[in-house]
Amino acid sequence: MPDTPDSTDDLRLRRLRWLCRRGMKELDVLLECFIAGQAQALRAGQWPQLERLLALEDDRLWDYLQNPCTCPVGELRGLLHEIGQGRG
Repeated sequence: MPDTPDSTDDLRLRRLRWLCRRGMKELDVLLECFIAGQAQALRAGQWPQLERLLALEDDRLWDYLQNPCTCPVGELRGLLHEIGQGRG
């Protein structure tokens, strides 16, 4: 059975959810909350930068979430800010 756009988007969302399972509980909480709140946008493919962030090591990702301005990739800073809003 060929993939339909809906099934491809759902697979991508499931993959992103899996990648949000990290070695740091703090990251798990932030990323899972973000995914839950942005599921529709993610299904629509509006957040490809998230895949790039999730490729980072936990300590680097955590540092960037604490201070998004330190991220050398400017296009990721807005996403870091949005994810970090789930803190506190």
